[in-house]
Amino acid sequence: MKNYLLILLLSFIILGCSNKKQTLPTDISKNTIHKTNAKKTEFDQLKGFYEDDLDLALAVFKEACTKSIKKDIFKQVCANSQYYNNGVIFFTKYFTPRVLVSNTGDKGLITGYFEPLLYGSRTKDEIYKYPVYKTPKDLVTIKNKKKYPNFKKLRYKAKIKNGKYVPYDSREQIEKSNNFEVICYVSNKVDLFFMQIQGSGRVQLNDGKIINIGYANQNGRKYFAIGKYLIKEGYLTKEEVSLQTIKEFLESNPSKMQDIMNLNESYVFFHESLNSATGSLNVPLIAKRNIAVDRNYIPLGMPVFLETFNPKTKEPINKLVVAADTGGAIKGEIRADYFMGFGKEAKELAGLMKEEGRLHMLIPKI
Repeated sequence: MKNYLLILLLSFIILGCSNKKQTLPTDISKNTIHKTNAKKTEFDQLKGFYEDDLDLALAVFKEACTKSIKKDIFKQVCANSQYYNNGVIFFTKYFTPRVLVSNTGDKGLITGYFEPLLYGSRTKDEIYKYPVYKTPKDLVTIKNKKKYPNFKKLRYKAKIKNGKYVPYDSREQIEKSNNFEVICYVSNKVDLFFMQIQGSGRVQLNDGKIINIGYANQNGRKYFAIGKYLIKEGYLTKEEVSLQTIKEFLESNPSKMQDIMNLNESYVFFHESLNSATGSLNVPLIAKRNIAVDRNYIPLGMPVFLETFNPKTKEPINKLVVAADTGGAIKGEIRADYFMGFGKEAKELAGLMKEEGRLHMLIPKI
C-alpha cells in the first residue's frame, strides 16, 4: 500500500547494466510474476548472505506467512517454517535464489520510505488546520472490471454521478472541498503530503497521545513524483533532489506549494489504527527487513535478498528482506522501496535513498 508508498518520490531515476536473462516458470505464480525475468544463481554468490542475521529474517518471514500462506506458492514453505529457528538451514534448504534482470541488466533503483511523526489535534484551530481524511463515503471500487476497462488506469476507483461511474476527484478538487470525515488536523501541510506518499504515520496529539494513522484507500489517480517537475524547471538538480530538499523548497515557496503538490493528483485516505506501519500484505512492517515492490513481478510474502548501499556512508547493505508492501511509484522488475522504520534517522536515510541495487528473489522449491 504504500501505502504510497516515497516512497515513490524518486521513481523517475533509472539505473542499470546489461546481463543475460531467463524467464521464470509460469507455474510459480501466474498472477504475479508471469512477467518476471531472472537468472539462476547460488547462495554463495549473494554478497554477505551468510553474514546477515538470517534468524531474524526467518522470524520476519514467519510473520509474513500469517497472510501469504493463503497463496499456493507459499503454502508448503510457510508450513515448514514453523519447525525452524535456524535461518541459514531453512532458507538454503527450501529456496532457490534468482537474481532479477530487466532489458537493461541486473541493477535497478532502490529508494527508501519511513513512518513519519506529525503533530495534530482532534479539533481545528490556527495551528492544527490541515485535515487527515477518512475514506469518503462516495468513493467506490468498481467490481465489474470487464464492463469498465477505461477505469483500469484509475485502479477502478470512481464515484457515481447521475447514475454513472465517473473518475474520483483529483488532489486539487479534494483540497478545495470540506465534505470529508476527519480523523484529526495536523500542523504541517507538506508533512501531510509526504505522509500520503509514505502510506502511514503517527500523529502526536496536543494532549500528548500518539495515534497510528494507517492507509485506508486512494482516489485512483496516478502518482506523480513532484521531484521530476522541480528538476525540469531548474529548481533542483537531479543530484540534489531528496525528500529533504523538496520539503525545503515547498516550505520556502508557499505561493508555489499547492500548485506543485497538485501535480500529484493521487490522494491517500487513512484510518486510525491500533498498529504502527502496516504494509499491503497486512502485517506490521519491520525496519530494514521489509520492502515495497511491484507485485506484477514480485509476490507479496516473497523473501528477497537486497544488495544496495547506505545513502550516507555508502557502505554495503546486504540483507534478506520480505516483500510486504506496494506503492504508486514502485514500478518495474528491479525496483524496491526499503522500509527504514520510525524516527529521525529513518527519515533522513529514507529521504536520501536513491541507490543502485540488485534484488535476488528466493523462490520456494515447489
